[in-house]
Amino acid sequence: MELTSSSFQGNQIPRKFTCNGVETSPQMAWTAPPAGTASFALIVTDPDAPGRTFVHWVLYDLPAETRSLPEGLAKQGQLADGSRQGRNDFGSIGYGGPCPPPGSPHHYHFSLYALDAKLNLSVGATRAQVETAMQGHILARGELIALYQK
Repeated sequence: MELTSSSFQGNQIPRKFTCNGVETSPQMAWTAPPAGTASFALIVTDPDAPGRTFVHWVLYDLPAETRSLPEGLAKQGQLADGSRQGRNDFGSIGYGGPCPPPGSPHHYHFSLYALDAKLNLSVGATRAQVETAMQGHILARGELIALYQK
């Protein structure tokens, strides 16, 4: 699966999608998943964060027919299509934009998983809970890496 975003400028994340802007979630789109896909999960991390990999977005139980996310997804636990958002490392539900310390650029990994089942986790699940629930259910993975620097 190929994951893309029309919100980014090449591989750069514009300020609008960061803590220095309005922190809107970016548009995401992906190619058709493998047969048997029952749902998708999206996890966004910053492995360059000081001390540990920082989680910016956890989204799961996206319906199998979904091929994109609009810009500015609501920061609520349950979305109209039945998908759910987890808790990011800022301690909130939904997307938390890049907010690195000044210095070198950070790499933000947008990882989309095609799953052969719905996870059926409660709203607010953590990255660890989603990754545990996904074990044995991943059919394909797509990744987009984008950069942001203060």
